[in-house]
Amino acid sequence: MMLGLPTIAAALMLLANGANALLGHTAQETVARAASAGDARAAEARVAAAPAARADAGYRIGIDDVLAISVWRENDLGRSVQVLTDGNITFPLVGQVRAEGLTCGQLQQKLTELLSRQLREPEVSVQVQEARSQRINVLGAVTHPGMYPLQKPMTVLDALALAGGFRPFAKAGKIFVLRTTADGSTQRIHFDYRKAVLEGKETPSLELRARDTVVVP
Repeated sequence: MMLGLPTIAAALMLLANGANALLGHTAQETVARAASAGDARAAEARVAAAPAARADAGYRIGIDDVLAISVWRENDLGRSVQVLTDGNITFPLVGQVRAEGLTCGQLQQKLTELLSRQLREPEVSVQVQEARSQRINVLGAVTHPGMYPLQKPMTVLDALALAGGFRPFAKAGKIFVLRTTADGSTQRIHFDYRKAVLEGKETPSLELRARDTVVVP
């Protein structure tokens, strides 16, 4: 059967409309998939950030920690500050502020109150940039001497294991821990390695604290 030109033209128009509709549908699906992927990435970012936020919420600031402090709409005030050996930080407009022992939220509230005397409704953010206070040192005749993160509870045996154990000729019977006390003095504590290994009894006072130094002669 022969088709007239009008009929052929109408058929071609239907095919074109169908193709456009298909392409439009495909484009919509592509955009939808891209949006969904973007939402998924955003959700993943929120989930990844959540543990860090929870960790900062309960973390107690210590000496040597580095904090990132910012004030909304006050770019000149934003900076990284280190907690000094006296437990204080120095911040513009307020001077020295006690930070040791506080959580980020508590320090944030404290800075907000102090800055309110100079600024109108300041919005302060405090985050731990480097948790340097929660670390220990292992020195002397060990395989890998150095600084290690403190993972509570942590014993001297745990620290020795992290450092790779003893080197040849290490004097295991003369291990000691150097600990800085509240008044700033240094306490030397003997560690009985034989009792800890053979009897499984490690002196309770030798559960390691932040900034302790384990020395293996």
